[in-house]
Amino acid sequence: MKLKPTAFTRRLARSEDGIAMLEFALIAPLMAALTIGGLELANLAITHMRVSEIANTVSDNAGRVTNGMDEANVYEIFAGAGVLGKSIDFEPEGRVVISSLQDNGGKGGAKGQKIEWQRCWGDLAVAPKYGKQGKGKNDATLKDGLGPPGKRIKSENGNAVMFAEVSYKYKPLFLNGFVKERTIRYETAFNVRDSSNRTISNTQNLAVMSC
Repeated sequence: MKLKPTAFTRRLARSEDGIAMLEFALIAPLMAALTIGGLELANLAITHMRVSEIANTVSDNAGRVTNGMDEANVYEIFAGAGVLGKSIDFEPEGRVVISSLQDNGGKGGAKGQKIEWQRCWGDLAVAPKYGKQGKGKNDATLKDGLGPPGKRIKSENGNAVMFAEVSYKYKPLFLNGFVKERTIRYETAFNVRDSSNRTISNTQNLAVMSC
């Protein structure tokens, strides 16, 4: 027996109620993914900017110290890095290496650059990439300076360069498993403004932040 459409079934066939809800249900996962992904990318970009800022500030401030570098100055420089990195919890997840690069005064085959002194701060287990304090002092192992191939930095004879290496372990906010943890790294260098600033003293007998 063929059923005749009733007024209710005709209204039901013409009804558009619920379409918006259905469309929202279909598009909601995509919107959520785009929102979370955008926040993750924004956080990553801000973190890169902050780590770069720390690297620039550390090497710049170290180069501005006058009347000779002291361990107290190192504490102040790293305290500034701590303030800049507070928003990303830098100290437990990051590492700053500051090296004083200088001419080693050698002759002939021993002429080159040396790391006169070096200090580190931060809990991330990252070693200085280009060598530790004293490297190049008696040989030409650093004849081209510090830095990656093709971009090495050298100091002028009689002066020094403050070379900063900053590393930070980035952890995703939301997409852990999709976005992998990574180490963000920046290197910067500034010439020392005061040529007498070539050695380091410890007038207050502070603990040395060695590497």
